[in-house]
Amino acid sequence: MIDKRILIVEDEPLVAEEIAMHVRSMSYKVTGIAYDGKRALDLLAQKNADIVLLDINLGGSTDGIALAEIINEKYKIPFLFITSYSDSRTLNRAKHTLPFGYILKPFSKNDLLTTLEMALFRYLKQNGSYIKDVEEINSKLPTPLTAKEYELLCEICAGLTNKQIAEKHFISINTVKTHLKNIFLKLDVTNRTSIITRLRNL
Repeated sequence: MIDKRILIVEDEPLVAEEIAMHVRSMSYKVTGIAYDGKRALDLLAQKNADIVLLDINLGGSTDGIALAEIINEKYKIPFLFITSYSDSRTLNRAKHTLPFGYILKPFSKNDLLTTLEMALFRYLKQNGSYIKDVEEINSKLPTPLTAKEYELLCEICAGLTNKQIAEKHFISINTVKTHLKNIFLKLDVTNRTSIITRLRNL
């Protein structure tokens, strides 16, 4: 399982812990839990999340939809809404933020994890087209990527799994993992989803 970093924004501590338990059970990493909008903004500023799970009703002046607008404008990472609200007014506000998923409470573990995985895959697929050419990338790196590493980097950004990459390039999965380890080291990242952010910031 690829290590993906998740920020949970939920004002009910028991629900937040339930979400955290579910995502940790599938080897995702919970980088923070925020019970209100202010704390969520503080954690977002640390830029250590690959995706955000957002409750809509947080109390205070900043609700989940307002946070989603800030994420879109400033952080450009995917987010899912997890909420009890399904009324037309809330849905209309929420859909304009272009969430990567909308999960209604009470939710099942399977619903949460399936929606989360699909959201991350969709994000990688959508952002794959933004990959820079190898010369531009290497001009910003202390140690340049090899031609093969760049090929595999493109496959990662297109959302391919290790198995799919191995089959496409007629190499073993262990060889793919070795290349990925070198790519992560050269880009100074620790997981696939942070690659997109790193490439955009080069």
